[in-house]
Amino acid sequence: MPAFSTARQKMVDGQVRPSDVTDIRIIDAMLTVPRELFVPLSQRSLAYLDLDLDVGEGGPVKRFLIKPAVTAKMIQAAEVKDTDEVLVVGCASGYMAALVARLCRRLTATEPDASLAAKAQTICAEIGPGNVTVKAAAVAGGDSANAPFDVIILNGATEIIPEGLYRQLKEGGRLVGAFATARPQRVTVVTHSHDDFGHRALFDAVLPVLPGLERPPAFVF
Repeated sequence: MPAFSTARQKMVDGQVRPSDVTDIRIIDAMLTVPRELFVPLSQRSLAYLDLDLDVGEGGPVKRFLIKPAVTAKMIQAAEVKDTDEVLVVGCASGYMAALVARLCRRLTATEPDASLAAKAQTICAEIGPGNVTVKAAAVAGGDSANAPFDVIILNGATEIIPEGLYRQLKEGGRLVGAFATARPQRVTVVTHSHDDFGHRALFDAVLPVLPGLERPPAFVF
């Protein structure tokens, strides 16, 4: 629809480009992928605003599409190549997966809410490019059946060190996510090299914590 096409252009020009997103492949993907399809009908007027949008539709836990500019910056930080095998963890309704699929060879996405996982698979299949598989699965478990991956992207924040996901990275692989293990919350790239994992903080961002990656409750006397 023309109104959404105009909103998409304004999102890119007003939010994404000013956030130092310079990878033209990401710009093109964000101009192409219809973000409004990934939100409930009642929220489509909000689809292109600078907001984390709850797309859980009354499910047991809140599930979000994270802000467009943060989404773009995280994808850019992952340095996805067209030969890469990518895992998007906690994909919600699939917007980030649909974007990254245009940059890589094959993309797997996981989502703990089975109804959202099914929705994500349906939308991604409809809009292409046809290299996406979405699985209903716990966030922390990743996808060991198809590991290792060149890139893993968390579609949200983690309050713990996700060691199980680290082990699903190839040598030289990158994991990008918002780490809320301390304050402030920072988007960080983790690189697997010679059985070690290097961490490099990139920028501050406050993202919703992914279910299953919460900090264990502290014991109170």
